[in-house]
Amino acid sequence: FFFVFFSHAKKLSKRKTRNEVNFMDTTLVVLAAGIGSRFGKGIKQLEPVGPGGEIIMDYSIHDALEAGFNRVVFIIRHDLYDDFYEMIGRRMEKICPVAYAFQEKTDLPQGFACPPERKKPFGTGHAVLACRGIVNDPFLVINADDYYGKECFRIAHDFLLAHEGAKGEYCMPGFILENTLSENGAVTRGICRVNADGYLSGVTETGGLIRIKDGAATEKDGVQTPVDPRAIVSMNMWALTPDFIDELEKNFPAFLAGLPEGDIKSEYMLPSEIDRMIKSGRARVRAIPTHDKWFGVTYHEDKESVVRAFRALHEAGVYHEPL
Repeated sequence: FFFVFFSHAKKLSKRKTRNEVNFMDTTLVVLAAGIGSRFGKGIKQLEPVGPGGEIIMDYSIHDALEAGFNRVVFIIRHDLYDDFYEMIGRRMEKICPVAYAFQEKTDLPQGFACPPERKKPFGTGHAVLACRGIVNDPFLVINADDYYGKECFRIAHDFLLAHEGAKGEYCMPGFILENTLSENGAVTRGICRVNADGYLSGVTETGGLIRIKDGAATEKDGVQTPVDPRAIVSMNMWALTPDFIDELEKNFPAFLAGLPEGDIKSEYMLPSEIDRMIKSGRARVRAIPTHDKWFGVTYHEDKESVVRAFRALHEAGVYHEPL
């Protein structure tokens, strides 16, 4: 096939050639607009962790392309663009189509204004909504600073391929909670309820999740509440179709209108919106378990263990060097 070189004009172009056997355009959407406040310094999405200076996104993009995804859309902020482009965008556009969507806190529906006191945009649902008009194919959403493993990308791509043209048929590679916890602080996960047919019946966005001696717990104001460490959780890895973006756009005004006066922290979150769609009968989400072990740089202290983990993967032959 031909490598198509793209300028950073932020326009998504179609591939010129394709393998007609089992081929479908599919997009990897990378959530990279977070300011990395918990990381302590620098831009955590751009921290080198691989033996050749690779960043976590390099591995995710590598695994996604290997699984069959053939486009990448990065969701970032305008102020991150120059550094982001120099460190990853310039390289990526040499091997696959690349586009950018920009999440800004002021990007709101007509009639709404962002409170001046609010410091961050409105969450992951707001981020994916920034892709309207850019993502028109089935797509997979991932976090920029999470390593997921290879199996998840194959699960997601196979599902999208098998459900080509279907609306409201989504998939979530489901991780085991204890495989997703940080050793250095609390994390947020979407804890899932899965019915006997393997479909999600609900997702509860749960913050303050920590590892404890006997498993896992939520911690709030110093009080720990045990949680099943084998629970299936969402890692913000969702295989979706373009109609989902339409749903986000339709429901965002109602979310904003329902915010209490003075609320400057509530977020429009993907798990919550998917949960709403499930309960209203507008979507079915297949939860496909994976035993991949997540790791990521949520806290600055995580970096050393992540570097060791990638070195071990290279030494085991999971990845070549250079990647």
